[in-house]
Amino acid sequence: MTAEIPGLLDKERIIAGPGYNRWLVPPAALAIHLCIGMAYGFSVFWLPLSKALGIKEAIKCGPDVGFWAQLFVTTCDWQISTLGWMYTLFFVLLGTSAATWGGWLERAGPRKAGVVSALCWCGGMLISALGVYLHQFWMMVIGSGVIGGIGLGLGYISPVSTLIKWFPDRRGMATGMAIMGFGGGAMIGSPMANDLMKHFASATDVGVMQTFVVMALVYFVFMMAGAFGYRVPETGWKPEGWTPPPAQVDNAMITQRHVHVTKVWGIPQFWLIWMVLCMNVSAGIGVIGMASPMLQEVFGGSLIGVPAKFGELDKDQLKAIATVAAGFTALLSLFNIGGRFFWASLSDKMGRKMTYVVFFVLGGLMYFSVPGSSNAGNIVLFVAAFCIILSMYGGGFATVPAYLADLFGTQMVGAIHGRLLTAWATAGVLGPVVVNYMREYQLGLGIPREQVYNQTMYILVGMLAVGLICNLLVRPLDDKWFMTEEELAQEKRLAHERAAASEVVRQGEAPADTVSPAVVVLAWLAVGLPLAWGVYRTLQSVAKFFA
Repeated sequence: MTAEIPGLLDKERIIAGPGYNRWLVPPAALAIHLCIGMAYGFSVFWLPLSKALGIKEAIKCGPDVGFWAQLFVTTCDWQISTLGWMYTLFFVLLGTSAATWGGWLERAGPRKAGVVSALCWCGGMLISALGVYLHQFWMMVIGSGVIGGIGLGLGYISPVSTLIKWFPDRRGMATGMAIMGFGGGAMIGSPMANDLMKHFASATDVGVMQTFVVMALVYFVFMMAGAFGYRVPETGWKPEGWTPPPAQVDNAMITQRHVHVTKVWGIPQFWLIWMVLCMNVSAGIGVIGMASPMLQEVFGGSLIGVPAKFGELDKDQLKAIATVAAGFTALLSLFNIGGRFFWASLSDKMGRKMTYVVFFVLGGLMYFSVPGSSNAGNIVLFVAAFCIILSMYGGGFATVPAYLADLFGTQMVGAIHGRLLTAWATAGVLGPVVVNYMREYQLGLGIPREQVYNQTMYILVGMLAVGLICNLLVRPLDDKWFMTEEELAQEKRLAHERAAASEVVRQGEAPADTVSPAVVVLAWLAVGLPLAWGVYRTLQSVAKFFA
């Protein structure tokens, strides 16, 4: 009886044969993450969209037009506060979709998940373009917010399990490379979107609709190339010359066994790491959104050499310090991205638990130092503290997949990671609420603007202390949580795993997968050059801060 030939997207079709170069997988992951990472940069569209009808000045809605009415209104412009809900939807849908379909991803394989992600993210942008054209905000909410958010979740976790299996010797570094791309997506997408909007803008159009269409098409090409670049190793594959550390000897926190995703909700260690991620992200995400106004309000005119407080500056001086603050924000984005690769790679040496101890202790000290550097007017210490904080914010995202693989095994780590991302969705609400509302409360008490963030910093120290305690409580799992040999074998059957690529009928294809080094170089250039361009454009903004 002839075996059924797997389809182009099936997991059986992407099992790598002997000689395959594992360094082709990270650029495939980066190709997808650099595209969906534009979610961080979507705010670049808010100002033009708030004048989509008025062009030069927004056509304001009447007081009777609330949020729900703005979903369907065609006679006045959307408010920026209304548009901002798209940003919230992105990260809520990212967490919920990753949690919902993580198990399906493990069985369907990264290629199929990558293709679905591309269709959702890019298709959502095209629906949003139609929404802009018809001036229907509900279409943008459904397009980019909901459908695009599902694409975000699937794209974000699509490479995690695969990279960890290809790099068992460097789990942190491998996931750090991919998740660095998510942080870097806005560095490429934001300036590209700005350039496209300037190109398409006219006396009757702000250029957003055309920009959405072009970016959707460009992203679709990159994401499909990434999806078709995914390959999975044979069952039991390991790098030449590498032997796994003996279980419970060299590192008691690294297991060789596997936990089923359906069990994680009941495992205490899962919830401890959930809190670890939630506290780390809440503290970081809270200051990301307020970084620019914080710098301006704390240091005021001293940013441009004028001895005056923020409230004493005129319109031109406020514009000048806003330019400096934009450079500060750009500098933080570089540390956010660099920290993802640096800390995740370092965790391969230090261990995941110890890396998070550093995040919480060093991060707590940095937050604690901010009121002192603010009161002393020391811009250097203030900026250095936030650069380190943002590096550890990014590092937390990049390190956690390897932490999960160490504790829960690699068989279903992508699905488990998907469920953990509900912590990110929670933090996306908790962090900004703490920072924004504490600021308003302090201002309401009549506290000077340069001092309104002091109390907030101490609250964020407390959140990191909670994260530290949870991290210190993490212990290796009890035997009862792991799959038996029979359960693992069944799961591998459901995941369409094969011991070797040659077990899959390939219509005469040779099982060998030797790849030319030139192909590896080209794959890295394809993602490296856009990333380098994004860094260059960001450095141009950073230069304004140091000018």
